[in-house]
Amino acid sequence: MKRVVLISCVSKKREEKAKAKDLYESALFKFNYQYALSMQPDKIFILSAKYGLLNEDNEIEPYDETLNTKSAAEIRDWAEKVLADLKKEVDVDKDEMIFLAGDKYRKYLLPHLKNYKIPLKGLPIGKQLQFLKEATKHE
Repeated sequence: MKRVVLISCVSKKREEKAKAKDLYESALFKFNYQYALSMQPDKIFILSAKYGLLNEDNEIEPYDETLNTKSAAEIRDWAEKVLADLKKEVDVDKDEMIFLAGDKYRKYLLPHLKNYKIPLKGLPIGKQLQFLKEATKHE
């Protein structure tokens, strides 16, 4: 069984093309990424509102797109594409998926996954940052 971490994209990005893990500049993303690394996962993916499922080393252009402004139907379509790509990379029935992503990014994915965790579920952003800072302070 593999351990897979899924991190959602954020609005604050670099202004030039970069690897996905380096494009996103917010403190929340950076702490989520550090926390993901601390779990020593087999894979880390980024859930991008524009590009879908990204390998952390995929080079992408900056963009201004979020699931927060999309309709439920658009988010469902996005999730179907992400799920299809995820199935090419991991075993969605056996592998453990760890979501460091908000509800909009996971809502339509979770029903298709057998083994998942949401360590920051229900925490407001400030509490998430507090948890992540504490969890990664020795990294």
